[in-house]
Amino acid sequence: MEQQPQRPPNYLAVAIITTILCCLPAGIVSIVYSTKVNTEYDSGNYNAAESASKSAKTWAIVSAAVAGLLYVIIIAIYGFAIFGMIASGNFG
Repeated sequence: MEQQPQRPPNYLAVAIITTILCCLPAGIVSIVYSTKVNTEYDSGNYNAAESASKSAKTWAIVSAAVAGLLYVIIIAIYGFAIFGMIASGNFG
């Protein structure tokens, strides 16, 4: 009987969390790849399952990184606005 390789992680939880909290488009791509992992593994396509697992992880990281960058930009914009308000003396 043929020995099956270990099932690769599907990263579905991470994909869902990054989709909800972070970046919607990249998170959806991550969810699609994460659902492919189990399908490919159950079909016997072990290399495709491993590739889908790596893609799901990569897209989840991309989603979190893009969201982090956007949050930093938003905080910087508000910070500069508050600094400008304080510097000009317009508090109300």
